[in-house]
Amino acid sequence: QVQLVESGGGLVQTGGSLRLSCAASGGAFSTYGMGWFRQAPGKEREFVAAITRRGGTFFGNSVKGRFTVSRDNAMNTVTLQMNTLKPEDTAIYYCAAASRFLFPTRANEYDYWGQGTQVTVSS
Repeated sequence: QVQLVESGGGLVQTGGSLRLSCAASGGAFSTYGMGWFRQAPGKEREFVAAITRRGGTFFGNSVKGRFTVSRDNAMNTVTLQMNTLKPEDTAIYYCAAASRFLFPTRANEYDYWGQGTQVTVSS
């Protein structure tokens, strides 16, 4: 069983940056694909970014060019760097781990989820 804990959320102004971290425990971290999703009030959960076991990255269209994702297998962490933030980035951000898919971009492809961290971007 993998436990995931997100940190780094908060309030930031439009155009600012935030860095989210996800700490994993209880599993073989290097064997999991890791992803980030977000959910705004009244909206469905949205794919943000993912990084494969070997470090390949891919992003949702709405964040391409602004967000980056990285992982540290020695520290069992994955980081989402968010730049040029916009009010529409406001959401709860979730970290997730996938064991069954090489390029997971859908929520149902992930096996474990964190509790989420709130990101609010003020206009």
